[in-house]
Amino acid sequence: MLKKCMGDPSVILPTANIENKDTLSYGEIPVQILDRQVRKLRTKKVASVKVLWRNQFVEEVTWEAEEDVKKRYPHIFKSEENADQGTNSLLSTL
Repeated sequence: MLKKCMGDPSVILPTANIENKDTLSYGEIPVQILDRQVRKLRTKKVASVKVLWRNQFVEEVTWEAEEDVKKRYPHIFKSEENADQGTNSLLSTL
């Protein structure tokens, strides 16, 4: 049930004194690539990567086009390649 609320004018803040910056945002930085997949369409194949972003949980990862992520964040793929090479060299020694 709703009740009528009587406003208290002494609690209201004046909005003229509050200053907001236009850029109330932060840049998302990818932390890790969790998975890769290639989706086959009728005429082409689209490579996608599952990206874990900073300040997000694993449940909030997003699928991004691999080409776009490589252009914007090449350092992630370099670290992935180094890790793969280390694994391959370890396997070759066995």
